[in-house]
Amino acid sequence: MKKLSVKDLSVKDKKVFVRVDFNVPMDETGKIKSDVRIRSALPTIEYIVKNKGIAILGSHLGKPKGKKDAKYSLRPVAQRLSELLKKPVLFAEDCVGETAEKVIREAEPGDVILLENLRFYAEEEKNDPNFARELARLADLYVNDAFGTAHRAHASTEGMAKLFPTPAAGFLMEKEISYLSRVLESPKSPFIAVIGGAKISDKLAVIKNLLTKVSDVLLGGGLIFNFYKAKGYEIGKSIFEPELLKAAKNLSQEKKIYLPEDVVIADRTDGQGRIEVVAPDKIPTNYIGLDIGPKTITRYKEILHTAKTIVWAGPMGMFEVFEFAQGTKAIALAIAQATENGATSVVGGGDTLSALEKFGLTNKVSHASTGGGACLEFLEGKILPGIAVLKDRQ
Repeated sequence: MKKLSVKDLSVKDKKVFVRVDFNVPMDETGKIKSDVRIRSALPTIEYIVKNKGIAILGSHLGKPKGKKDAKYSLRPVAQRLSELLKKPVLFAEDCVGETAEKVIREAEPGDVILLENLRFYAEEEKNDPNFARELARLADLYVNDAFGTAHRAHASTEGMAKLFPTPAAGFLMEKEISYLSRVLESPKSPFIAVIGGAKISDKLAVIKNLLTKVSDVLLGGGLIFNFYKAKGYEIGKSIFEPELLKAAKNLSQEKKIYLPEDVVIADRTDGQGRIEVVAPDKIPTNYIGLDIGPKTITRYKEILHTAKTIVWAGPMGMFEVFEFAQGTKAIALAIAQATENGATSVVGGGDTLSALEKFGLTNKVSHASTGGGACLEFLEGKILPGIAVLKDRQ
């Protein structure tokens, strides 16, 4: 998927609207907990600044439900961005209308403007054409660098992009498209998919799409208990989606799918209770499955050691608690090792990224995708509206 890039645009003296994803986690006091998403957008912003364009940044933050809410203001983000860019960032108290237009009118080439939260208007998520036109009026050029929202057809991700002759991808968006397309279209073999996470409903379509392309699928996380239930095993208090029992049963027949041969179980989820390692068909009724076991870790590491391409979506267990983090940590280290040995590794999904961050391995994989839902939908083989609307390279 070769899309027009910000590099293909002449940004000098132009007002460039950049859709960024600054939906960062905040604590109760309004402090930013992780600035990874802000840092990810820096190359595109710096390129526009260096080439004497005016960067007008639009983003959402949280779920303000279409109303102005100080709790979801992007002002703290403007401050952090200013620190990272080592230059002032102009903050517009609104994202459309005279307030935004005045800030933009007074800006000089090389300036950076951050607009207030786009989702303070319900029209943003409704992809309202009038709201899209109001946003488009602010700029001469359009760039989308918010892969995390590319699966949403919103006013700032799709509606307004249609109003520009050359809607282009920012550097982050380009990188995401490049890596994800590569693993789906031309992966080197052996191609191993590691799929975890709590719910099978989140990953079912991904597993089905990848099965046609991969050598093996290694399963972990809460979703494995649907497969064990389908085999007639007792799963205790483990997570389970009864409506997907049949789907799990059908997938169990696939020779490429590996299920854990042992699981870590406990009678409490805080790591303070009784913890045991058992075979999947030996889970007592009052226990809950919380991680993959040591035998499985060894087996999975052996398989990953041979890989030339790896996709990882979803942790292997409840990694937030030390006692149930060993499976996820071991898989993360094995993927980092395989990457060092020349494999291409793509990691996606919010929780998987949090795990990589926790273990200090974010920079040890080929590509850590910034988009949770967008990454999964891409891996399902879906067309993402925020990408489809961007102009194809001739």
